[in-house]
Amino acid sequence: MHGKAKMNEQGRVVIPAACREEAGIAPGTELLIEVVGEGELRLRTREQAIRVAQEIFARHSRKGADPVAELIAERRREAKRER
Repeated sequence: MHGKAKMNEQGRVVIPAACREEAGIAPGTELLIEVVGEGELRLRTREQAIRVAQEIFARHSRKGADPVAELIAERRREAKRER
């Protein structure tokens, strides 16, 4: 889906309805804005950003690993070294 918009004097841009609908963005939805290239922005909801982060984490973690238990064990080892 492609749309066209123009920024007004206050820096506001209206996202075309068809683009909002396809992206699943409802009025009042808080969006995170990320600069991804020269003149390029990425808009996504917090839920979408969390889902992407979880997918990245899942690709880089060992199957069956418990990252919380590993973090706690690591912190305990560090605490012992500091004594």
